[in-house]
Amino acid sequence: MSFDPVTLAWITVVFLLAGMVKGVIGLGLPSISLGLLAATLDLKLAMILLLAPNLVTNLWQAFSGGHFRLLLRRLWLFLLCAGIAIWPGSAALDAVDGRTLAALLGLLLVVYALLGLLRPPLHIAARHEIWAGPLVGIVNGLFTGLTGSFVVPGVPYLQALGLSRDQLVQAMGLLFMASTLGLGASLGGRDQLGAGLLALSAACLAPALLGMALGRRLRHRLSETAFRRVFYIGLLLLGLYIVARWIV
Repeated sequence: MSFDPVTLAWITVVFLLAGMVKGVIGLGLPSISLGLLAATLDLKLAMILLLAPNLVTNLWQAFSGGHFRLLLRRLWLFLLCAGIAIWPGSAALDAVDGRTLAALLGLLLVVYALLGLLRPPLHIAARHEIWAGPLVGIVNGLFTGLTGSFVVPGVPYLQALGLSRDQLVQAMGLLFMASTLGLGASLGGRDQLGAGLLALSAACLAPALLGMALGRRLRHRLSETAFRRVFYIGLLLLGLYIVARWIV
């Protein structure tokens, strides 16, 4: 697959912007890059391109923080189900119309943005984790396989567990890393990953890391609360735009 210079420039800008958002508030790289690329190019292409940037940028988040063993003991079944369920979800990529799957992605982005803006009180008692974790993991994995989105309902579930801020950040890193590995294995198992696309995904890592570095420098000059609100509002509008394209 070949890309013209304008498309390559747009892909670079998308990952630079997505990386900057992650650098400022610690999240948003997959949601921003996936949403923008799905809205302008192709959903399956977007899912492939985010593999390398998302995996590398979440490795550090998943293994740093000092809570790896504790979180793995508590979340291993949730993470396992989230990774395995991606396979049946991705099976629908060739069976369902791409515009319909893009609309589903838009809807998930809208839900994620509204949860971030409204911040409803979420709580799951520890005694319910034994069944809620696998159930949420399966649903999250199916949505990941269908749309490439890792966040709904997985991130709200993690927020409902009463984790400390550092534990939550590390837990999200574990979810995103497991989901990226599962998505890559699923797409590769279905011969969706060509060498050229993998090389382009690896190349997208450079603007993503540069954006993260710029975002970290901006973090001290910007209000994180205000920037986070702008992020969710932008994500809400992007999700509504993707859904609107499907309707019209």
